[in-house]
Amino acid sequence: MKRDEFDSWSRERLAVVEAALDRWVPAEAPAGLAESMRYGVLDGGKRLRPLLVLSAAEAVGAHDSEAALRAACAVELIHAYSLIHDDMPCMDDDVLRRGKPTVHVQFGEAQAMLAGDAMQALAFEVLTPDDDSVPLVLQARLCGLLARAAGQHGMAGGQAIDLASVGRPLDEQALCDMHRRKTGALLQASVMMGAACGDTTAVARDALSEYGAALGLAFQVVDDILDATQASDTLGKTAGKDADNNKPTYVTVLGLEAAQRRAQALREQAQAALARSGLHNAAWLSLLADKVVERDS
Repeated sequence: MKRDEFDSWSRERLAVVEAALDRWVPAEAPAGLAESMRYGVLDGGKRLRPLLVLSAAEAVGAHDSEAALRAACAVELIHAYSLIHDDMPCMDDDVLRRGKPTVHVQFGEAQAMLAGDAMQALAFEVLTPDDDSVPLVLQARLCGLLARAAGQHGMAGGQAIDLASVGRPLDEQALCDMHRRKTGALLQASVMMGAACGDTTAVARDALSEYGAALGLAFQVVDDILDATQASDTLGKTAGKDADNNKPTYVTVLGLEAAQRRAQALREQAQAALARSGLHNAAWLSLLADKVVERDS
């Protein structure tokens, strides 16, 4: 598949995702809550997680496009809520996200906390429609995958480790454990949520899980590289923040060149897993792995 074909495919799918988010994130909520929620999730970000959901769903020949779309939006809502909370003064204390002031800067800390809380709940509301558009068994499967990726075994647990690691030396194994939870778990869940919308063999599921795990870690390694090498206006967030806060990163633990080699090795691992999956429609997943490692922001 040519990359221009992928670009066309991704633009079409992301337009659908953006329209669905615009529809499902409320325009009205008490005391300005809707405004802060919509500010935090609409019109910004790479939307990598929704693309992983949708490309995995297509790779397994998903027969439930409504479920895949809802899963794509739900995982983006969880991601956006986590960014709102991570940027707050009690966490990473950042003022710039997606090229604009962070939610707590724009709306205040209390409103930002509530916006994140409401978006987390909304993610599961999106996955559980009142009508019969998504089978109940599939609803439960998708909710379970997302909850485990977002909770203490995944994203929240990784953030707890991150906060506890400020100023402390970590070896590569401990750093990997932190980021497999904090960043990797939700990316891996995105793949598996898409795969849950179709029929797969055990071999394909295991391969997709390995692909998602490798891609999730590669994303964080590249994030650390970009944080050390790019300017804030390129990244759309404050560059050098981790170094300023004395947080361990792949660059500080391994060095820049070794971190770059690690990212390439993880890409190769992801591609090898796809090759073992036996799936014949995994080109978009393959290109996404390349784009994660080759990106400059």
